[in-house]
Amino acid sequence: MITAERLFLKPRTAAEAVAMACEHADDFRYLAGGTDVLVNSFQGTDGTSCLIDLTGIAALKEVTTKGDHLRIGPMVRLSALEEHAVIRESFPSLIEAAHAVASPIIRRSATLGGNLLCENRCSFYNQSEWWRDAVGNCLKCDGDVCIATGGRKACFSKLASDTAPVLIAMEAQLEVVTAEGTRIIPLESIYTGDGVDPRNLPPTALIQAILLPLGREFRVAFRKLRPREAVDFSSLTTALAIDAAGKVRIVLGAVDPEPVIVDGLSADAPADLIKKAVKHARIIDNDPYPRLYRKEMITVFLERSFEELEKH
Repeated sequence: MITAERLFLKPRTAAEAVAMACEHADDFRYLAGGTDVLVNSFQGTDGTSCLIDLTGIAALKEVTTKGDHLRIGPMVRLSALEEHAVIRESFPSLIEAAHAVASPIIRRSATLGGNLLCENRCSFYNQSEWWRDAVGNCLKCDGDVCIATGGRKACFSKLASDTAPVLIAMEAQLEVVTAEGTRIIPLESIYTGDGVDPRNLPPTALIQAILLPLGREFRVAFRKLRPREAVDFSSLTTALAIDAAGKVRIVLGAVDPEPVIVDGLSADAPADLIKKAVKHARIIDNDPYPRLYRKEMITVFLERSFEELEKH
C-alpha cells in the first residue's frame, strides 16, 4: 500500500519536464499512462516520491511525417495508433503488436513510449511485497542472489515490451531530450542487457518521438506467446521484418534482458538465421512457461513467420 506523500508535477513542454527531472534527479519518475509505474508502486518495487506527469505536453501526442520518417509521439495511446492512416498503411505490424498488449481498457491508458520503457519482468520479482519477503529478495530488489538461477552476478529479468521488437525490426530511432539537448539514437541502443538496470538512458532523459523510416516497404510478421490472449505479459515475442531491398531482421523479446537481434539478407537460409536467434537468447526459468518450451517456440514462431512472409 502507498502511504507516503508524493510530489506531483505537471510540465507543459518536454524541456520543462527534463528541467523538473533534473531538480529531482535522485527520486522521480515520469508518468505517462501509469499502467506500469503505479502498479510497481503498489507492489512495493518502486518507492519514488516525485511523479512528473507528461499528459499535459501536447507535442508528445502528435503523429506527423517529417522528411523520410514517420514521427510518433511517445504519449500516443496504444489504442489510438490505428487511428492514424500512415501507421495503418505503412506499419500495420505496430498496431498488431500494440493490440497484443494487456487488455483493451489498459491500452486506452498505456502509451507507446511507456511500453518501450516498461520495467523488465521476472516471476520472482513481480510479486507482492509480502511474497518477496517470504521467499527472499533478489538482485533486482536489493537482494544478493538471483532466485531463478542461484547466481550472484547477473539478473536475467526479461524485456517486457511487445512493441519494441516490432519497432526495432523496422529500425526505429528515438528522438531523446536531455539536459544537454536533443539527439537521435537507434531504439535498440537504450537496452543494456542488465536486468537490474535495463536501460541505457540518462536518468532525466525524455523520449520526444519514435521515428520510423518511410519508403522501406517492410513486410513484418509478429507473434506473441502468453498463457492468455489478454492481460498476460509476453513469454516470447518475435518480430521478423524484410524490406524491399531484401534486408532481413529478426528481433526476439521476453527471452533475454534486452532484445535479441539477428540481421541477414533474403538470400540467407532462414534456418541459419533462426539458429543464431535461438543461440543468442539467454532464457531462464523466470516465466510461467518452462525454459525449454520457450526456447523451442522461438524456432516454431520464426519458421511460421518466414512462411507467412513468403506468401506475400
